[in-house]
Amino acid sequence: MLVYNSQHHKKEELIPIEPGKIRMYVCGPTVYDHIHIGNARTFLSFDVIRRYLQYKGFDVTMAQNLTDVDDKIINRAHEEGRSSAEVAEEYSNAFIDIMHRFGVEDPDIRPRATQEIEAMQDMILTLIQKGHAYVAANGDVYFSVRSDKNYGVLSGRELDQLRAGERVEVNEDKRDPFDFALWKSAKPGEPSWPSPWGEGRPGWHTECCAMIHRYLGTPIDIHGGGQDLVFPHHENETAQAMCAWDAPLAHAWMHTGMLRVDGEKMSKSLGNFYTLKEVLDKYPADAVRLLMLQTHYRAPLDFSFSRLDGTLGTLERLRGCVRNLMWAAQNSAQPTRELTNSDTSLAAAVAQARTDFVAQMDDDFNTAGGLAAIFTLTTAANTYLDQHMGSVVASVATDAANTLVELLDVLGINLSESIHNELPAELITLSASLANYAGTSTDEAAQALLNARQQARAEKNWALADSIRDAIAELGLTIEDTAAGPRLTVKGRAARG
Repeated sequence: MLVYNSQHHKKEELIPIEPGKIRMYVCGPTVYDHIHIGNARTFLSFDVIRRYLQYKGFDVTMAQNLTDVDDKIINRAHEEGRSSAEVAEEYSNAFIDIMHRFGVEDPDIRPRATQEIEAMQDMILTLIQKGHAYVAANGDVYFSVRSDKNYGVLSGRELDQLRAGERVEVNEDKRDPFDFALWKSAKPGEPSWPSPWGEGRPGWHTECCAMIHRYLGTPIDIHGGGQDLVFPHHENETAQAMCAWDAPLAHAWMHTGMLRVDGEKMSKSLGNFYTLKEVLDKYPADAVRLLMLQTHYRAPLDFSFSRLDGTLGTLERLRGCVRNLMWAAQNSAQPTRELTNSDTSLAAAVAQARTDFVAQMDDDFNTAGGLAAIFTLTTAANTYLDQHMGSVVASVATDAANTLVELLDVLGINLSESIHNELPAELITLSASLANYAGTSTDEAAQALLNARQQARAEKNWALADSIRDAIAELGLTIEDTAAGPRLTVKGRAARG
């Protein structure tokens, strides 16, 4: 399995530190607001990476932090006239809820920065003792960047080529403009904790490093995040680890590409800034995942609502294929007939899809290639159904359906409900309304049911058509196909003529 290592700028074989096990860490959000779709792209990518590693048989332990103390949280609290803890709690819960809605699985470990102060202070003390950090006159504690001869190993940046003040805080209390805060002295109205250097709070770069060391040990197999975190955040993390524990923080660094909206950088000033919640309130999570996964995680992703609308059709095509395969296997199988070329071709397409999917995902988690293998199998299955809808081989059709469900599940796209041919929620409600009439004329409801069945048949969605028929039968009704069209009868008399 090959993984692109951002530090070395090339693909490398993934060799676990401990055979059969993977320890990975993904930088979580700073909880001062709802996450946007760019954040969501990163969390989705590493959710799929984790799922695939598990699919391949690895025992994966994943940690992801919540940064619940930060300047942004403090500023939001001041703006809203409440405490930083209240702001952090609200948006921590909102983040966890929206990840559940998005189908992103919970990490095994989710440390919160405010609960890990002791681990951070231990690391800072070690860095001071080793000469890599110092206490400034204002009570802040800074990491001495030039004390680390390897600084820049991750990002490839050389300090002397960077301008002071470029993505670093210029402060006269620092010995060097590039030194960064490990501990910030307390200011009025801000949360703080006691420390050997006085009341204060941790710096952002300090948090992840200390939590990784505490919960996963160092080095870990994979450290992930967005491309915008390479410098200075991840550079500063790995510098602290090397100087404190004489070991790299991670063997492989993985970073997701940036997200653009309709070809432009997403920003509030351009009016193209969207939170994940706003998108999921309008579109199903599976469609959003499907859209994002059609682009490799390292490549820039161009998001648009027109593309998302098109993905809805793709998703329904996948679901319809699975439903129709299962319907055919259960209702039109010919168990005694000999296998034909079409049967063996579909069986071969199933095997090829599995091979191609694994090959693509083994190549740096290429979800775009993995989806291409799934779409190819879908086309083969639909061709098979068109040729043999009345005489499929049940095992062949079922295996194709199960394979589609299984491979999409690796990507966190759930088609398992299609296996069960369940009646859609709106038709269940309609059927319930029809049942309430108990034998009386039900023209409007009956017409809606008949129209839905006719539409399903026209789309060759035989599974849905049969589901509607079965729901009708459970109500004591039958469908009669007459010269004037289908009609419902109730206990031997017409519900609709």
